[in-house]
Amino acid sequence: MTSTKRVVINASPLITLCRSQLHVLLPQLFDAVYVPDAVWQEVVNGGKDDAAARIVPTLDWLQRLPPVEVALDIQRWNLGAGESAVMHHARELTADRAILDDAAARRCARSINVAMTGTCGVIVLAKRRGLLPKAEPAFRQLQAAGLWLSEELIASLLQEAGEASS
Repeated sequence: MTSTKRVVINASPLITLCRSQLHVLLPQLFDAVYVPDAVWQEVVNGGKDDAAARIVPTLDWLQRLPPVEVALDIQRWNLGAGESAVMHHARELTADRAILDDAAARRCARSINVAMTGTCGVIVLAKRRGLLPKAEPAFRQLQAAGLWLSEELIASLLQEAGEASS
């Protein structure tokens, strides 16, 4: 992944990173982390028992973006409000990347030329930049936080991160 300074993040990566206590990597990796209002609402309305709902409002480095009328070419994908807003803002801000995991949103991003990475890509980048001594514990934390990762995917990600799986 080339130098990434500005990212727009979707709800599921933000929630999973918060629940696994790995959200602290985001401001170390990126100069600006933007969250569209639709994503913010989805995360903070998760309930007082949800770690992400409690953590997100306290993050002073997370920049909340205003609600927008999403462009027609993005609306046609029938994505959720959060995914649509991420696509719209990533393109409008000419952000370096969108952080999202949803398969349909990834297809949309490719079609509108928005660069992207997923939650696991954040971990790989953190490992490559020396912010994590090992990536495997972080992938296990993501699994424990509810992100589905197969053993085959973890092995592939570890290889990408420059680690042999254990």
